[in-house]
Amino acid sequence: MFFSIFAPIYKEILRLKRLLFIWISICILLSGLQKVKAVPAAYPADHWTRSADSIMAKVIFFAPLYERIVESYKAELYIKGWVNIRKKNHILRYIPSMFRPKKGVREYMMETYSDLHFTAPNIYDQKVKASVGTASEFWELDGRLPEYFHINIYSSTLLHDKLLSPLASNAQKYYTYRIDTVMGDRHNLQFKIRFIPKTKSFQLVGGYMVVSDNVWSVREMRFAGSSEVVRFNNLVKMGEVGEADEFLPKQYDVEATFRFLGNVIDGSYEAVLDYKNIMQKLPASARKPKTKSKYDLSESYTLRTDTNTYQRDTTYFNALRPIPLSPHEQTLYQDYFLRRDTLARKRKPVNERLEFWGQLGDALISRYTVDLAKMGSVRCSPLINPFLLSYSGKHGFSYRQEFKYNRLFTGDRLLRIVPRVGYNFKENEFYWRVRSDFDYWPRKRAAFHVDFGNGNRIYSSDVLDDLKAIPDSLFDFNQIHLDYFKDLYLNVRHSWEIVNGLSLDVGVSMHRRTEVNRSKFIMNFPTMPPVKSATRAASGGSPLFPNFDPSILNKFRHTYNSFAPRIRLSWTPGQYYYMNGERKINLYSKYPTVSVDWERGIKGVLQSSGSYERIELDLQHTIPLGLMRDIYFRLGWGQFTNQKELYFVDFANLTRSNLPMGWNDEIGGVFQLLDGRWYNSSRKYLRGHLTYEAPFLILPHLMKYTQYVLNERLYLNALVVPHLKPYLELGYGIGTHIFDFGLFASFANWKYQEIGCKFTFELFNR
Repeated sequence: MFFSIFAPIYKEILRLKRLLFIWISICILLSGLQKVKAVPAAYPADHWTRSADSIMAKVIFFAPLYERIVESYKAELYIKGWVNIRKKNHILRYIPSMFRPKKGVREYMMETYSDLHFTAPNIYDQKVKASVGTASEFWELDGRLPEYFHINIYSSTLLHDKLLSPLASNAQKYYTYRIDTVMGDRHNLQFKIRFIPKTKSFQLVGGYMVVSDNVWSVREMRFAGSSEVVRFNNLVKMGEVGEADEFLPKQYDVEATFRFLGNVIDGSYEAVLDYKNIMQKLPASARKPKTKSKYDLSESYTLRTDTNTYQRDTTYFNALRPIPLSPHEQTLYQDYFLRRDTLARKRKPVNERLEFWGQLGDALISRYTVDLAKMGSVRCSPLINPFLLSYSGKHGFSYRQEFKYNRLFTGDRLLRIVPRVGYNFKENEFYWRVRSDFDYWPRKRAAFHVDFGNGNRIYSSDVLDDLKAIPDSLFDFNQIHLDYFKDLYLNVRHSWEIVNGLSLDVGVSMHRRTEVNRSKFIMNFPTMPPVKSATRAASGGSPLFPNFDPSILNKFRHTYNSFAPRIRLSWTPGQYYYMNGERKINLYSKYPTVSVDWERGIKGVLQSSGSYERIELDLQHTIPLGLMRDIYFRLGWGQFTNQKELYFVDFANLTRSNLPMGWNDEIGGVFQLLDGRWYNSSRKYLRGHLTYEAPFLILPHLMKYTQYVLNERLYLNALVVPHLKPYLELGYGIGTHIFDFGLFASFANWKYQEIGCKFTFELFNR
């Protein structure tokens, strides 16, 4: 009875045991072969999508830990680059930062050897100590080549916040993942997972990554995309599991293609890292107590490298090179040395006239730096550059140009002079400005500053208010021009950082304001007595003009001068910084910056025509939200008091730039459509600005051309002055590699006013 009941169960157990034995044998056989297994086709595609999503969920979960697991490292970085000019035309010469190719030479090479210092999560300090190449000015993607070799693949963004990583916390909103291949044995599986952008955008990349099972770390990643006029394909190879460099890149392979108006240039770069010191993050209990301020990040930003050992010797570089040159690369070097020797023997006498016009042509179309021996250096942008043109619907087209002179003295003292010129076509006005700074005590950020130039034409509201009391028939108002004045200013100040984050500026501000069109007070009736006679008669009590107060005429002047001492106190709590030699360089803070600006006009000094007092408060801060999203806010208040014969209201924090810049100027802290007269006609103001910036904000990035949009912004600007309660501006802006565009709508006293726009070229200027 007992046997008859359990006999079928016993047979079933034996059958399962035989099946289990067969399955184990098959697994042992497969693991012994260690074959690479492709994804079986029997499973539906969505099954592998779900599997890839589950794997990527684990990788994304561990990514923040792996991003910071290495606290710092020092390494030697070798980069070998090759450039081939496939197509070129005359436009190539007009591209800023592009190296000047030699006639008949299409291929160029360059090698660099650097010391690299990394501090988590994304601080890189690189010092080049040796380089050789076949071009003195090698194409480096406008100075942005190093960012392709400064990649923490576990970070939420790549290329310094330009790209959204497929390992970001919200990456599954923007990427589709699929398993391509499963590799290795059952105890050491690796998954090759492809990531595909769900929409076309410059912030998203396509490619694959190889992920190790169980630890969910990345062995290699290849990502391809576009940045400005460059298409790139970057391969990052990581260390092996269990090694000290498991979470660090060991090799980079970058392929890039530059395309612009018929010019095509291919670039290929290879980089190898040799790690010398890898410091992993220690528990808080095991860390050594810091002797320096927690806000001092000098150890992260400053790499101690002897710049005097910089080498350009080919023989010296041969001993450093970790990757041997290919036969073709050796041929490029041989041809370069042969050309150089041939030119040295066949050098023709210099035609000074042709050389002058050649240098002038270079200045017109090329960005260049002039080294003045021991007198410093001057950096200039091309004099003819359409990408320095900007447009505002309110102020028309503007063109700007800037030069920079720098001279470094002992002790890291620095003299900087920056002339800037520009022209506004709508106002038919030429603007110029010269700013100079001498940092004589860089450790305390102590410096002298001199700033002079011509400002915006300013509006005199008080005079026009007084004119309302004069009968219309008394003077010929076609001869009176009191609406705008030219402004010539000089600001001299001294700045000093008393303690970290607390700065004090003391100086004087001087203005000379002259009528744009000289006014004439001409009587409408020739039989009337002269103005002076009429004034005397009226003062004596004779009612020649009952509604006319002749003392008003004493207020009218063709030129107004002002002299005002000025004090500004600014405080940024928790200011992070680093020391570069003797120079203190402020970085960022988690808290807003608060400033108080006070100015007192003194009558009679240097023919100053009036006295006044100005005070302004300002608070502003940028809050990073991660994943290329930021919020910027600014609040301000200002008021003029104790005014005597002052007809010009010129606030320091509430002003309009006569030559607006691009995406990174104060576009979120100024009013784009506000009439210029309101800046100078209100003796007090209250302002507020809120800007939100993010990619994938409004545009769906599904259309053909929206993939070129890098960032989007929403603006809310508000202003309260005596006759505008309030003035509002709502705006939306997009930033691309070629141009920036903003659209704004204004409302005064809750009533709609107008719509305007702003446009600036940004190609090669970012």
